Amino acid sequence: MHIPVIHPTHDTVLSAAIDAAINNKTKPHGSLGFLEAVARQAGMIQKTTRPELIEPSIIVFAADHGIVAENISAYPQSVTWQMVENFLGNGAAINVFARQNGCALHIVDAGVNHDFGLRDGLIDRKVGFATRNFAHEPAMTVEQCAAAMQHGMALAASLDGNVVGFGEMGIGNTTAAAAIMHKVTGMPVSECVGAGTGLTGDGILHKQKVIRDAVKRHATATSPLDVLATFGGFEIAMMAGAMQVAAERRMVLLIDGFIVTSALLIAARLQPSILDYCLFSHCSDEHGHRRMLEHLGARPLLQLGLRLGEGTGCALALPLLQAAVNFMCDMATFESAEVSGKIE
Repeated sequence: MHIPVIHPTHDTVLSAAIDAAINNKTKPHGSLGFLEAVARQAGMIQKTTRPELIEPSIIVFAADHGIVAENISAYPQSVTWQMVENFLGNGAAINVFARQNGCALHIVDAGVNHDFGLRDGLIDRKVGFATRNFAHEPAMTVEQCAAAMQHGMALAASLDGNVVGFGEMGIGNTTAAAAIMHKVTGMPVSECVGAGTGLTGDGILHKQKVIRDAVKRHATATSPLDVLATFGGFEIAMMAGAMQVAAERRMVLLIDGFIVTSALLIAARLQPSILDYCLFSHCSDEHGHRRMLEHLGARPLLQLGLRLGEGTGCALALPLLQAAVNFMCDMATFESAEVSGKIE
């Protein structure tokens, strides 16, 4: 398997040049707030004081999970393939938001429990028809996990642009993500588990028990790749692989919500420098996501109470990233506008 090399973006000379460019715009220092940090990050990633967005895209990875047999979802597994059909029919929220922002959308069958056949607009990278039930056995074999990651790496390598957002669809995947969060961060299961697609209080308690029991059963799974194979999903593994190659290519990575961030937890354990390339689109309303972001030291762009997935947060954050690079490139300087600067 190709091992990406992700270099930190730290460059003292470039950082000083970007700060000088930002501070010379016709505004008080720091007055564009977090947008300035976003512009700085884009410049550091692209190694320039004039960053630009080229052909932004969002990849939605869909897969099913054997853990649904434990009654941990308010919706049946069939919703996964039905929503893939909705994506292909341009009827989902991510279709609307991606279209609104001129963002290319790629739909990937990473392991849906359904035979779609050859379909226009669907990228077939199916590793299997759903993972196994990790309440009883590892979700994936080591080989399946590696294959999923390799598929993700190849997909990221095939992109033409320099910005990629990650989305997902898979009934049961908040359970997988919560288990990964618990194993990677060490936080109590109760802080990792939320309502997912809409569980009640009793349903959430049951979901917590399923995860606790599974963690006990698979106590020897401790390394990042073992945790991913044991508790993850084909879509989560594929995202973890795609993120690494996207960062290797110095792309801006737009990170969506709870499930996407669980993939990043694995990728960041493998290569911590990947965080230099990540822009966190929003803080999800799914219980645990805020703690995930705190663990990563991440600041989200938006807080809208979203918990839909699909990469919707990425699409909604894209205009803010565009605004950040636009002010860097198009806003007048004090000299060019003949505006007096701050009195020293």
